[in-house]
Formats: sequence, C-alpha cells, structure tokens
Amino acid sequence: MSESPKQMQHESIILRVLWMLLFLLVWQVAQTLLGLLVLVQLIYRLVYGAPNAGLMNFGDSLSQYLAQIGRFGSFHTEQKPWPFADWPAARPAEGEAAHSVPPAPHPVRDEEPKL
Repeated sequence: MSESPKQMQHESIILRVLWMLLFLLVWQVAQTLLGLLVLVQLIYRLVYGAPNAGLMNFGDSLSQYLAQIGRFGSFHTEQKPWPFADWPAARPAEGEAAHSVPPAPHPVRDEEPKL
C-alpha cells in the first residue's frame, strides 16, 4: 500500500514543524548565550583594552548558527543547522585586533638535570 504524494507532503510538513519548534527552543538558548557573551566581551574590552580572540571567534560562529536556524525556520533552506550540519567556522575579524598574551618565558637554569 503506497501513500499518496499529498499525504507524504502533509507528513513532511508535520515533521518540519516539529524540527522548527525544537530549533526555536535552541534559538532561545543560543540567543541568551550570545547576549551573555557580548556582555563578557564588553567587560573584557574595558579591562584589557582589546577584545578576547576566543570570545570573538565563538561569538561569530554562534551568530552564524543563529542565522542558520533563521534560514531553516523561514524555509529559505532545507538544510538543518548543527548538529545535522557542521558548526559554522569563525570568519576573520573585521574590527579591532584581539588581545594577546605573550607566552611566559621559561626560566634558564645553569645546572644539569639530576637523574
């Protein structure tokens, strides 16, 4: 017994709606996380005079992830966002240079290692 194309399309849209509801919940969590990241980055910038590179990269990839959810939810694409696709890679920064911490120098020892 084969299903009609109309029934298959109806089941497909029901599944799509369930995915969209799940990604709506993920959107809320990711949006809150991005807001916290912005606040932490601002504080970091005020303290150190430059933004944190790790936070910059994660913020960029998280904002791209939110865009992927939006594209899926608005029927712009059929590609489901992460975890069904790769996590978006951070793009090169276009703003300020990130704060960098030089590696700590290793102490120089004049003695031979003891065995």
